[in-house]
Amino acid sequence: MKITDFLFVLAGVLLNAGAQLLLKSGASAVGPIQGFEGLRNVALTLAFHPGVIGGLFCYVLSVVLWIVALSRVDVSMAYPMLSIGYVVNALLASALLGEVISAQRWGGMAVILLGVAIIARS
Repeated sequence: MKITDFLFVLAGVLLNAGAQLLLKSGASAVGPIQGFEGLRNVALTLAFHPGVIGGLFCYVLSVVLWIVALSRVDVSMAYPMLSIGYVVNALLASALLGEVISAQRWGGMAVILLGVAIIARS
């Protein structure tokens, strides 16, 4: 995989990971949502929350970059790279949200990164 192709894939993955964290900020602002009625009660708050808006914007950008990446790279190579998002999200959630990463999660992230490295070298 050429470096420019990898950068398109990585940018799409990072934007997708950023979208998750921004959406989490919106979800945290309203607290746990209980069923459809609870969602209906907070829908407007969520619709105008900067985190939700930013998260949706990141998703749109990630889809655009992902389409560019798929036009240049085999899907069997690109799709597994999405797994990098799990690692990025866990690390950022720990740093920014105070989420705890257990030893089991660290091990899982190591396996993910090893798998991605093997696929990228193929």
